[in-house]
Amino acid sequence: MDAFTAGLLQRIRATESDITRARETGDDFLAEIEQGELDDLHRLAAEHGVEIGAASA
Repeated sequence: MDAFTAGLLQRIRATESDITRARETGDDFLAEIEQGELDDLHRLAAEHGVEIGAASA
């Protein structure tokens, strides 16, 4: 795995964690912002052929 892929997967995991934390604390606005970031990361992964299934494992 190259550095780009590893970094992207790490950012996806961190963003997923941030969304969970925001939802748990009732911060719907932050959860929405983080979801937008996650959507962008998924788009970037798709554009570069990065399999994101491993990020959620």
